[in-house]
Amino acid sequence: QVQLVESGGGLVQAGGSLRLSCAASGGTFSRYTMGWFRQAPGKEREFVATISRTDIRWYADSVKGRFTISRDNAKNMVNLQMNSLKPEDTAVYYCAADLSGSAYIIRERHYDFWGQGTQVTVSS
Repeated sequence: QVQLVESGGGLVQAGGSLRLSCAASGGTFSRYTMGWFRQAPGKEREFVATISRTDIRWYADSVKGRFTISRDNAKNMVNLQMNSLKPEDTAVYYCAADLSGSAYIIRERHYDFWGQGTQVTVSS
């Protein structure tokens, strides 16, 4: 069983930055694909970014060039650096783990474990 705990959410003005972190425990973190998803009010949860066990990264078009996903296997953590934030980035952000370790995993159904989420609010 893998436990995931997100942190770093909050309120920020448009154009600002936030760094989300996700701490993993209970498994072999370095083997997993890690992903970030988000869910805005009244909308379905959507893919944001993913990083494979071999550090291959992939982003949703809506965040490409503004968000950066990274992992620290020594600390069992995955981070999401979010720059140039927009009001439409407002959502609950979720961290997820896929035991396959593969690249380009963008579908929710492929992820095996999920965190509880952290709220990000971007004011205009």
